[in-house]
Formats: sequence, structure tokens, C-alpha cells
Amino acid sequence: MSTNSLGNDVPADANEHCPGPQSAGAGKAAGCAGCPNQEICSTQAQGPDPELSLVTERLQDIQHKILILSGKGGVGKSTFTAQLAFALASSDTDCDVGVVDIDICGPSVPLIMGCAGEQVHRSAAGWSPVYVQDNLAVMSIGFMLPNNNDGGDDESAAVIWRGPKKSGMIKQFLKDVDWPALDFLLFDTPPGTSDEHLAVVSLLKESGITGALIVTTPQEVALQDVRKEIDFCRKARVPILGVIENMAGFVCPSCHGHSQIFMPTTGGAQALCDDLGIPLLGSIPLDPRIGRACDFGSSFLDTCADSPAAQAYLAIIARIRQIVKQT
Repeated sequence: MSTNSLGNDVPADANEHCPGPQSAGAGKAAGCAGCPNQEICSTQAQGPDPELSLVTERLQDIQHKILILSGKGGVGKSTFTAQLAFALASSDTDCDVGVVDIDICGPSVPLIMGCAGEQVHRSAAGWSPVYVQDNLAVMSIGFMLPNNNDGGDDESAAVIWRGPKKSGMIKQFLKDVDWPALDFLLFDTPPGTSDEHLAVVSLLKESGITGALIVTTPQEVALQDVRKEIDFCRKARVPILGVIENMAGFVCPSCHGHSQIFMPTTGGAQALCDDLGIPLLGSIPLDPRIGRACDFGSSFLDTCADSPAAQAYLAIIARIRQIVKQT
């Protein structure tokens, strides 16, 4: 987000003369014409969100809140989120970790983390997240779809929601879920810079965001969108902890030879990070066993500790721990 001449926060993709989504003229002023957020702003309640304080209160015992972002779909963002969560929770039994899946239309975290088919239970304290292990909790709309709650078996049912409804669900994930005290709360986001991203940044404005991790693959078609994601973070004042280059080559499990699958024609993530002054936290090579671990909802780092990809994951996670200690 940026700030207009009236001191109001405005979305990163807003028109030049945006009055701000919380102003009386939001969605109706002359500067709103043609803005991609016009419908959202004109239908939402104006003025400061009265429930923002409830979100802040609910998250007050969470130490680090980290967004995992990617400009391009299919770069392994959800996979990285899940493996990061597994590693943080497994490396230290005193480290409590939560994952919020805010990819409303494509929730894949329940399958990747081995808790698909679970249900969210209500109590006087609010919704209870699903626990993968004692110190690892997950929240996703995937737990609330009809195939999970009414005995149906249609796992291909689409979530067809407009922006305000998606934003409302994300708000519920934060203010209505009985989150325990956590060391890390990871947010798995959809690709791009859309309603979900604007909603979570706005909702975490008071409680604070530790930073964002940006996942990419080496080829230029992915890096092009990553540049947009970096621009979004800077406009929204979200600190960037670093970039992770995923699928950076393939190491043959038999001969250990290295092959480039996605060619870094413009220098890959390293060149991008050097150009924009952002740390590259590491590169993770392809390993077919990562996909198998995701399909079965298991920790790749536990089952394939000898893999070069697992060693790359561990090195990146160690750097993340070091960076967040300094924030």
C-alpha cells in the first residue's frame, strides 16, 4: 500500500487519485473510475474496520507472522510453506507453528500437510485449527468445503467467490480461530497481488508482519512476475526477508549429475536479487520425491534427509531463523 495526499492508505494497484478504501468516497469518487478495486471499495463498509482490534487481540501471542508469496503459479510456494512448517515444528518441540491457507479458490495445504478430510470444530473460544502434530496447527477453507462437512465425495467442487467474500473468510481465519501462542504463523497465499493479498496485509496492519518470503523458479517468465510481487511488498510496506529459487536444476539420484530444467536465461534469481538488493536465501533442486511427499502429506525433510534438495531446504530454513531473530 501507499499513502495519498489525504494520508489514507491505498492499494498498490489503485489509480493515481485513489481517495483510499476507507474514505467516504471509496468506489464512488472520480478517481475510482476504471480502478480494478472499484467494486470492492464501493460495497465494503467505510471508515476504519471496527473488527481490526479483534484480529490484533487474537494474534497478540504470535511472535512472527510471515507471508509466503509468488508472482507466478506453479513455482512450489505451497510446497515450500508446508516443508518450512514441518521443519520448524520438528526441529524444536518447543517451537509452535501455525499455517493459514488463504488461497481460497485453490486450497492445497490440507493435502500437502496430510490433514485433508479433517473438520473445523467450534467452541466457546472460536474455531479450532486442525493439528497435524502437537505443535503444528493448520487452518484452510479446505476443511469447510461440502465434501468435508456433509459426507459428500466431490473433491472437485469449485469455490466461486467474489473479492469481499474471500476477504471476509480471511478475516474469520484471523479473528475467529482460537490460535494458541505461536512462534511462527505462516500464510500460504495465491499467486499474484489480488484481493487475498490486500486483505491479509490490511488485517495484519496493527499486529505487524515480520516479512515476506518470495518463491520463484529460475526462468524469466517467473522472474517477471516476481518483480511485480516485490513492487507490491514495497508499496504495501511489507519487509522482504528474501527470495527462494525453487526447481533450480535436477540432481539425478543415481549418477548425481546436475541438469537444468528451467533455464535461467537472464541470470535466474541471483541476478534478480543482485539487481534489486534483496537477499537470495538459497536454491532448491528438483527431486521427484518432493511431489510424492506432498501427495501423501508427509515431511520430505524427514523421509529424504539425504537428498540435495533436503539439504538446501535446511540451509534456507537456518537463514530464515537467523533473519527473523534480527527483526
